[in-house]
Amino acid sequence: MSPFKQYYFDDFTLGEEFPIPSRTMTDALFAAFQLASADNHPSHYDVEYCRKHGMPNLGAHGFQILIQSAAGAGWFPHYVEESMKGFIEQSSRFLKPVYVGDTLYPNLKVSQLDCGRTTGVVTLASTIHNQRQELVMEGVQKYLIKRDPSQHA
Repeated sequence: MSPFKQYYFDDFTLGEEFPIPSRTMTDALFAAFQLASADNHPSHYDVEYCRKHGMPNLGAHGFQILIQSAAGAGWFPHYVEESMKGFIEQSSRFLKPVYVGDTLYPNLKVSQLDCGRTTGVVTLASTIHNQRQELVMEGVQKYLIKRDPSQHA
């Protein structure tokens, strides 16, 4: 049994936040991403190529930045273990570059609640700031969540 209070759709409130622990982008994380994604552009793995093209270090791929906002890295999925039907949509915009050595601070915040008869869609605004408090990514994640069956039979 989860030590977390189980949320159903009706338990969420606009503005409620689900922070995700920070992570510093290391050479090892860049190598792991390259291995998993098979992305072979030198801007993600060749430091000398990056310097030659005016970058201070390896540049993170947008998807490498995006995955730092995965809800599973924080507490959100523990609250919806009993009620989540699925992760149904995601979009994002990349606003500033991220390099090796940058520390990222992801956060998820309830920005919209669309209620249905037996389920609802919880929209989470996803943001990632760097160590200089610059917004490097913003987007949304949408989850289909059951309504509490004891209250909506």
